[in-house]
Amino acid sequence: MHHQSLSDFLGRAKAALGAGPVAMVFCEDEAEIDTTLRHALRSGFRCVISFMPPQFEMARDLRARVHRIDYDLRVERAVPRAVDAVIEAGPGLWMFYCYNAEYLFYPYCETRTISEMLAFHAEERRNAMLAYVIDLYAGDLQRFPDAVSLDETYLDRSGYYAQTRRDAARQNHPKERQLDFFGGLRWRFEEHVPEDRRKIDRIALFRAKPGLTLREDHTFSDEEYNTYACPWHNNLTAALVSFRTAKALKRNPGSSFDIDDFRWRNSTRFAWHSRQLLDLGLMEPGQWF
Repeated sequence: MHHQSLSDFLGRAKAALGAGPVAMVFCEDEAEIDTTLRHALRSGFRCVISFMPPQFEMARDLRARVHRIDYDLRVERAVPRAVDAVIEAGPGLWMFYCYNAEYLFYPYCETRTISEMLAFHAEERRNAMLAYVIDLYAGDLQRFPDAVSLDETYLDRSGYYAQTRRDAARQNHPKERQLDFFGGLRWRFEEHVPEDRRKIDRIALFRAKPGLTLREDHTFSDEEYNTYACPWHNNLTAALVSFRTAKALKRNPGSSFDIDDFRWRNSTRFAWHSRQLLDLGLMEPGQWF
């Protein structure tokens, strides 16, 4: 299902989006495009959309299952503009967005579909879910110079922290139930990461509604969407395990030659299982059983 442009897709969006949930995958390069799309399909997303340049390759078996949109991610506000357009086309639907070489995990995702989890989350009167972007990286950068390896994958088991999120419109008072989260490669190599890109929190799952828009910092125009929990108890959170930062640090000439190895004393092999992320405190089950 190939669409020549975003406007071409939007002309058929009502039928394509169906009843959701919808996954949007933004492909910045050709690293692990197919595995990212397959992971979304296995998770139970009924509509998977890939945004990528026309020259990128996609596996033949995915072409009938994924809506491919020819899209230039180099233009200003490319991702927010596309997300906002899909939101407008599918009010009421649950949606998710990520980049290639990023994989969504939520508590007990090995035995529960994304639709089951979102139905539970909606019953708790939540319209969005906080996800922590957990950096992944290859262990041997000589063998894997782009820092991507699904078989020899590491993550940081500690070094994560939160800070109060201030409201500039209210004399920098703390925002209610909102925090800025940090850690991983963006924390350890912060001298190579712009200050406004060091956070690891992302509202990756949300319910579309009229007027809702995505900001450049991965938050939404509705402040309640940006909260980590409701006022009365803790809610589910998810983890988005991601090679994106590792790729950028090795691709950027300003940092690539300064980094021989991403591993440190608190690196551990990633087991590709939600239990490990729960045990490390990198996502929260809330009342989800």
